[in-house]
Parts: sequence; C-alpha cells; structure tokens
Amino acid sequence: MFRFENPQYLYLLLFLVVLAVIFYYSLYRKRKNIEVYGDPDLVKQLLIDVSHIRPHIKFWLCEAALACFIIALARPQYGTKVDTNERSGIEAIIALDISNSMMAEDVKPNRLEKAKMMISNMVDRMKDDKVGLIVYAGQAFTQLPITSDYVSAKMFLETISPSMISVQGTDIAEAIRLAMKSFTTQEDVSRAVFLITDGEDNEGGAIEAAKEAVKAGIRVYVLGIGQPTGAPIPIPGSNQYIIDDEGNTVVSKLNEEMCREIAKAGDGAYIYVDNSSSAQDKLETQVDKLAKAKLESQVYSEYDEQFQGFLILGLLFLLIDVLILERENHVFKFMNLFRKK
Repeated sequence: MFRFENPQYLYLLLFLVVLAVIFYYSLYRKRKNIEVYGDPDLVKQLLIDVSHIRPHIKFWLCEAALACFIIALARPQYGTKVDTNERSGIEAIIALDISNSMMAEDVKPNRLEKAKMMISNMVDRMKDDKVGLIVYAGQAFTQLPITSDYVSAKMFLETISPSMISVQGTDIAEAIRLAMKSFTTQEDVSRAVFLITDGEDNEGGAIEAAKEAVKAGIRVYVLGIGQPTGAPIPIPGSNQYIIDDEGNTVVSKLNEEMCREIAKAGDGAYIYVDNSSSAQDKLETQVDKLAKAKLESQVYSEYDEQFQGFLILGLLFLLIDVLILERENHVFKFMNLFRKK
C-alpha cells in the first residue's frame, strides 16, 4: 500500500509547469531578438561555441531534481504490515410510505413524522451497517442509495414529504422490488428491507414481491403505523380533511392483516407502531437478531519512509546538471577536427 504522509505538498508540482512555460517563453523571446540582427541560420553559424540542445537538457534535469525533492517533501510511504480486521454489519433498505394517508394524526405528531423519528433512531445505532432509503406512494424511487454515511442518511430523511411523489396511492410491491435492486454485491452479508406503511396496498402484489425477496436472500420486515380504527387525512396548510367524490371525509385505517401477511411472506416480522416507545425497542431487537456476517478488511498499520530514494535521485540530477556545460566543449571539437584531417 503506497501513500503520502503529507500529500498537500504535491501541489507544488504545478510550479514546475509554470517554470516550463517561463523557460520556453524566454527561448521564444531570445529567438525573436536574434532575428533583429539578421537571418537566424546565419547568426547560428557565427555562434559556433553555443549549444542549442544543452540548455534544454539542463533545464529538464533541474525540473526532474525539483520534482524529486517535492515528492520527498510529501513523504512517500509504503505499507509493510497488514492487519486483517473483522467487522459485522448488515445492509438495510428502508422503504417509507409517503402517501397522503401517512399524514393522518392517529399517531403523534402524524404517521410520517413518527416513522421518520424511528428511522433516525435506527440510524443512530448503526455502526458497521449500510443503509439505503426508498420512498414510495403510487410509485417508488430511491431517495438515498445504500451507504455507510449516516449523516447524509439523516439529512435526506429530513427532506421527505408526500409532495415528493405526484402519483398518489400505495404500491408496496414496487417498493419491495426496487429495494431488492438497491443492495450491494457484497457476499456473505445479511440483507433486509424495512417496510414502513399503514398497510393500504392499492396496487396489490406485495405478498408475491416479499416472496421474491426471500428467494433472493432478503428478509422483509413490516412496520405498521397508525390505528386500526383509522383517522382522517389533513389537507396541508388548512384545517380541513380530504374527502371522497361523494363529499365524505376519508378515514385511513391501518391494515394490520395485510402487514402481517407481507412480513410472513418475507420471512421477517411485523411490528405495530403506536404512540408508545415499544415499537422502537422491538425494531432494535429485530435488527440485533439479524445474522451479522463477518466482513474482513485489510488495514496497513505500519509504513516505511521512501523519501530517501527521491532525495538521492534529485541530487544525482543536480550533479549531472552541473557537469554539463551550456557551451560546446572545445577539446572534443578540436579532436573531431583532427580526426577528419
């Protein structure tokens, strides 16, 4: 495992680009100045002891030396000792019903807010787990892809409201199937869908979807929220309630039977959510019961410094630069002329 202890110093490498631009611009200006005195080829013949290649070689040797010194300053290190850490965790996808019926106030402050508080408490207890968030009503979509970033999970949770989905209704089957596609490809890890709903399945197919999840190695837990006796659904921003086509107040009732059937088909458990804290305790118990697979991760705990090699290489480049003269070596030139004679 290769790393830099002080990687911020690597930004100094950009300075080398600036030096290269300045160098070649100075050469350009020099050529322009020579053209003032006459034909460049003729002037070149007059400057018989001037090398046009060596300045380039010397410049790039200096650049290479500076690059080596900057890398050495960043302290390159190589991992020499590997520790294998074992951790346990689950992957949980929370599918939250945000249909209008979740605004009923038979659970305080309302069904949706109660559900959000439970999810927040669940995330607070996570350590090595991964969590994802799906919201659904007449259709379902991913609010947060599965992650171990619990801060982001809670942030996305706060923004959830029924207005996020224009298609009303409750399609539990679509939510479960979307959740099944949301897990990672990690092997040997327990996966579970935590479905929060008032049990009003308008589209059908939820039990079949739960069975499909079990075949894929995923358990489905259902949190039924609300009262079986039901409650009217407030219209946001008013003191009125939603009415049907005949002018009657719509009463949303928790369908516990449906919730139990989905949980049974999903090889999970059903948790009834009311105004007490018992549902939170039961949820935490079920999460703890999930088989937590051991996940191995390799961590480098010791590193050897590698900057010495870059320092030596940089000094070598500087030494070569000093030994190379910008002008032609007259001794070698005289020997070449003598050989030709």
